[in-house]
Amino acid sequence: MQPKPAAILPLATAYYSYLYRKELVSNILPFWQNHSKDEVNGGFFTCLDRAGNVYDTDKFMWLQGREVWCFSYMYRHVEQKEEWLDMALHGARFMQQHGRDEQGNWYFSTTADGKPLVQPYNIFSDCFATMAFAALDKINPNDEWKKIAVDTFENIIRRRNNWKGHYSKAYPGTRPLKNFSLPMILCNLSLELEHILGSDRVNEFVPEVIHEVMEVFYQPEHGLILENVNPDGSFNDSFEGRLLNPGHAIESTWFIMDLAKRMNDPVLIDKAVTILLNTLEYGWDKEYEGIFYFMDIKGAPPQQLEWDQKLWWVHVEALVALAKAYALTGNERCAAWFEKVHDYTWKHFRDDEYGEWFGYLNRRGEVLLSLKGGKWKGCFHIPRALYQVAATFEAI
Repeated sequence: MQPKPAAILPLATAYYSYLYRKELVSNILPFWQNHSKDEVNGGFFTCLDRAGNVYDTDKFMWLQGREVWCFSYMYRHVEQKEEWLDMALHGARFMQQHGRDEQGNWYFSTTADGKPLVQPYNIFSDCFATMAFAALDKINPNDEWKKIAVDTFENIIRRRNNWKGHYSKAYPGTRPLKNFSLPMILCNLSLELEHILGSDRVNEFVPEVIHEVMEVFYQPEHGLILENVNPDGSFNDSFEGRLLNPGHAIESTWFIMDLAKRMNDPVLIDKAVTILLNTLEYGWDKEYEGIFYFMDIKGAPPQQLEWDQKLWWVHVEALVALAKAYALTGNERCAAWFEKVHDYTWKHFRDDEYGEWFGYLNRRGEVLLSLKGGKWKGCFHIPRALYQVAATFEAI
């Protein structure tokens, strides 16, 4: 790694763009290309130990979709490497053959050879299948890819008000909370499909999603985004209603910034930047540094026992959001926060020896699990973030 310039961020963008792109191309993508491909059954292994050895062969459909999306996206935006196209097609064929039930819902997981393991209770399998086939269609146009992307997207829209359906554990009617995860993802998902759906459909859809994120889940009295609210957007004083997920809130701010830039709406950009900075101030561990995983908005003990862990995706999404915020506004607080989060992330998550980054740290910043992939961590957040930061700074 080259020595970091002493200058503050405005004078160091060339350094960061080089560093992030080099890490993406030299370390991260080769790790997944070399270790995740299942040459026997198709698809990808995601349960990889520190060195890339497979320790479990179950396949999680949302991670299959994320990896297809990743290699499709990098083929289109970074370099047209045939091996990246081959990776995307390899995963897509497995998904096409084994991923859905008869109603078109995507399973959560399958065996290595594609037998269903866990029912399609989780709509995020559908979200990332949509992203995968839309991205693949951009580099390898195919009517079947388009059909899968559109059919799945329409299924998401149909299910979005009760997306777990009969798989939900909640008793109906007693505490009908709305969850932030799906509106957040739909901010980004609509843009991924624009070449298929058309700009008119996306423009029709976007204001509703922005309203959900910025007016329903955002709580002005706190300046923060809640993870769950009552159907009318009001506060619910319960474990779920008090829950803050700083990573989700931070990730949503750069989705909103992208939409606001598209709409030429500087007021919306400034609001997203304010929420981003508020979330970092609130979610930053003042004692050990890093961003907490879960918090309670009233300061009560969180329900999640892993609340104080430091996770890879939270920190790399913060880097993307801060890079975009600085590029769009020139806000020096964003520059200072970027350098702070960059220093913590590259010091604690990066693995100098084996490539790919660690995902799970304890509160003190020590590696908690040395795995590089599993049921929840795959080929997505780190490569996407490295590309987004590099491209954002290259454009300044």
